[in-house]
Amino acid sequence: MGRIREWREAETDALVGEAGKLLAAGQVVALPTETFYALAVHPLQEAALERLFALKERPPGKPVLLLVASLEMLADLVAEVSPAAEALIREFWPGPLTIILPAKPGLPALVTGGTGTVGVRQPRQAATCRLIQGLGHPVTGTSANRSGRPPLTRAPEVDREFGEAVPLIVDTGPCPGGLPSTVVDLSSSRPRLLRPGAVDLERLKKVVPDLAESGDA
Repeated sequence: MGRIREWREAETDALVGEAGKLLAAGQVVALPTETFYALAVHPLQEAALERLFALKERPPGKPVLLLVASLEMLADLVAEVSPAAEALIREFWPGPLTIILPAKPGLPALVTGGTGTVGVRQPRQAATCRLIQGLGHPVTGTSANRSGRPPLTRAPEVDREFGEAVPLIVDTGPCPGGLPSTVVDLSSSRPRLLRPGAVDLERLKKVVPDLAESGDA
């Protein structure tokens, strides 16, 4: 069975160290977010990404979003941060808004899906941000579920679904669930809403008035 570890402030350093060793070894770690549990691997390790895709039964070619703990982490992932991205980040990060930006050359194709772009967000879950900050690098943030199944909100559910394939599950209590993160594509000339979610269109348009809905010309 997977190993569930309750988040305790006094054990933060030990938990970061344990997670870091597992991720460096290409293993999968489950982390809570403000929506659902996420499956984290090191985003620059091809073998770890392949393990993640196999675990989720996820088809290759479908990009996987990344979680960052700070704006500084974007420097290793994206080619540029546009003024629109900066405005959305100031307003909605940390929070359930995934922003798609031009990827920095060299990111694995399993991350970008061969699109030349990468989706990133900073989760509102404070413990997860602290853990990622302690690791010193971003992690994948794809939802903890097998493709086609509902995402999971509780550590025991993740344990039952994946067992020993996820050797560390960080438990801060149930995730809120609800809507997934909203996805906005800022990789081209006109900002576009790709997936409605927890941040609604009206709020987004107050920050980026020319944001187009998916399907708009």
